[in-house]
Amino acid sequence: MARTIMIQGAGSNVGKSLLVAGLCRAFWQRGMTVFPFKPQNMSNNAAVTVDHGEIGRAQALQAWAARVDPHSDLNPVLLKPETETGAQVILQGRRLGSVRAREYAQLKPKLLPAVVESYERLRKRADLMIVEGAGSPAEINLRDGDIANMGFAEAVNAPVVLVGDIDRGGVIAQIVGTSAVLSPSDRKRIRGFIINKFRGDPTLFDQGLSEIVERTGWHSLGVVPWFDDAGKLPAEDIMDIRPTRNQGAFRIAVPRLSRIANFDDLDPLGLEPGVSIEIIEPGTPLPGTADLVLIPGTKATIAELQFFRQQGWDIDLMAHVRRGGRVLGICGGYQMLGREIIDADGIEGPPGRVAGLGLLDVVTEMKPEKHLANIEAEHLASGVMLQGYEIHMGRTTGPDCKRAWLAIGDRREGAMSRDGRVQGCYLHGMFASDRFRALWLREMGGEGSGLAFSAEIEATLDSLAEHLERHLDLDLLLTLAE
Repeated sequence: MARTIMIQGAGSNVGKSLLVAGLCRAFWQRGMTVFPFKPQNMSNNAAVTVDHGEIGRAQALQAWAARVDPHSDLNPVLLKPETETGAQVILQGRRLGSVRAREYAQLKPKLLPAVVESYERLRKRADLMIVEGAGSPAEINLRDGDIANMGFAEAVNAPVVLVGDIDRGGVIAQIVGTSAVLSPSDRKRIRGFIINKFRGDPTLFDQGLSEIVERTGWHSLGVVPWFDDAGKLPAEDIMDIRPTRNQGAFRIAVPRLSRIANFDDLDPLGLEPGVSIEIIEPGTPLPGTADLVLIPGTKATIAELQFFRQQGWDIDLMAHVRRGGRVLGICGGYQMLGREIIDADGIEGPPGRVAGLGLLDVVTEMKPEKHLANIEAEHLASGVMLQGYEIHMGRTTGPDCKRAWLAIGDRREGAMSRDGRVQGCYLHGMFASDRFRALWLREMGGEGSGLAFSAEIEATLDSLAEHLERHLDLDLLLTLAE
């Protein structure tokens, strides 16, 4: 039976996901079978699993680091925000339904048995389980019914290592303050701490480490310096998307939608030296100098259309097209480009129909069934094969679908305007296929570099593992695991 260690944060966005990925790779390199596990995640950036479910994209990256298949058990509860106060609940890879925050608080205790079931299934196959918490255990107002942090740790008797982020300042208060507010039993579960994202000479924080050890009684596992190549790895959260990836000549403008989903489509493009990706913030016009406007996926297409128009982006997009600019819509972005979206069953809100942006002669009908699949497709114009995934609700049809530009077996996928400058499809992840990405960039007027995307991620994960081996006491971490 596997040993377990749980990585919790003294706050949100302290770098837990990246640390877990690096630890998974480091212990895999030591010859261990490692499974990452996150009881509850909140993200619209999802991955399709080998069992045809969905998990958070961060857990898929961690599985890649550990060299295990991404399975729905790795992230048994995934919350996908649909509104400011509500989210779709994915349980063990399948859509359970949509709930508001107060309803979810009542639902959480009923989900814990399924979470533990997934954990135990994985644990039987592993040497080491590395569990990632969510948010912070210091949010003691959420402790009752908790399944993400100490509630889960208590259920499976997991020891905890707490991570603090020194880059945002006040890291001693983060760690010592967490100790101060926890109950005695939860405090006892924490065996050690890590200081993350240090810039400069780590020895300058030696006294800080001593103060934390003295005030908490927890082991110091070390100080992790800032990892410069973190930006090469797929981002977990929308807030991790950088406004500009590099200064390449081919400019892609991406409007930051309010419920953006599966934005990992941008990752391979962002590593291309000849491409510049600009994330356009709400209230900022789409730049007139962009070569391509890429409208990404979204969790709520109809609401997103309203948001898009509120920013004036619909007017900017029409001007971009009149200037001869190109447009690509992926998944929800594809649906938005059509003439109309019909939601007769009220899947995304009140039943009805709304006008789309009208750049593609297609109509989307929302359907309650969610389509989830890992896909191999053919680019029809070139015969080049590519891989990707579909994760959507709705079916799109219309005259422009006759100009489909992808084939998935016998099925044609996507749509294209008569002049070929506006394209859309449901396929996510296609730009990770190197030959296709280079070909597509050339078609759009850009330049591919020959970048080997998967090899770049592999090398970065190896570098991250080496970084953690150098700066953390991983032997002590294994000793703390139970």
